[in-house]
Amino acid sequence: MIDFFYQIIRTARPRQWLKNMALFAPALILGDISEGNILYKLSNAFISFSLMASAAYFVNDIVDAPKDALHPIKKNRPIPSGKLSVLVAWVIALLLMATSITYSLKFNGNFFTIILIVYILIQFLYSLLLRNIIIIDSLTVASGFVLRVIAGGIVTNISISSWLILTTIALSLLLAFGKRRSEKTILSDTKTEAETRKTLKNYPDTLLDSMITMSATFCIVAYSFFTFQVSPDSSLSNLKRYLPSIIESPKWLMITIPLVIYGIARYLYVIYEKKGGESPERVLLSDKPLLFTVIAWISFVFLMNNIL
Repeated sequence: MIDFFYQIIRTARPRQWLKNMALFAPALILGDISEGNILYKLSNAFISFSLMASAAYFVNDIVDAPKDALHPIKKNRPIPSGKLSVLVAWVIALLLMATSITYSLKFNGNFFTIILIVYILIQFLYSLLLRNIIIIDSLTVASGFVLRVIAGGIVTNISISSWLILTTIALSLLLAFGKRRSEKTILSDTKTEAETRKTLKNYPDTLLDSMITMSATFCIVAYSFFTFQVSPDSSLSNLKRYLPSIIESPKWLMITIPLVIYGIARYLYVIYEKKGGESPERVLLSDKPLLFTVIAWISFVFLMNNIL
């Protein structure tokens, strides 16, 4: 029985719930995350999205079980390895979806719930069709991050900057194409590329490298414009007297741009030199310089928006 629940937890992929931290982005960057009941709302949103994301992983593993059995790493997952039956997996997936929607309707509102439903529908389409279409597969993966940021704005009633959406799109594309690049590297080493994912054999290395470069550049430029647009200055008026007179309205959030540049460069290093990136959340938790950069960025943004 213990092993049975362990296999369920493995398939639910709780480590992937890190992606749902994107829900907190609008409140962290554009609002006061410590104000009122914002944290309470975001906690409920996080629970709802985590349940739905886990349901999507169950469906994905059910559909991919035959191909995953040929993958050097994914063959050890509970469903393709036979440790968890397809019937049980379907029952759990449906229960997770129903629980997520019910919980969301009670605590997060109708609009957030609609985004949840759109998310799971996109995941269904991805598992059944879109994952086999080159470039569209990566765009579909990236859309999940964008939906999370929008959902975070809706549940907290925070208006989202267009530049924040563009930054999210750019970062999502970088993670998606970086994931494909790492998968291609791993599978090419084991000679099972064509059997496990048809689209990978259609991705030239040069195309993936170009898309990764484009996404990285897009992300840095979009984030730079975003910080220039939304940087707080009125709350930091007491510090202005210590600055040169030529700086009348400093854009404080732009201080974090070097952190973003380093974080992106470090992620590229992980993809190309450490041959990681197939699982972005694993990279974040295992690569200490990248993890420190993310923590430093969050600390700076919180300090500027909520304390100074």
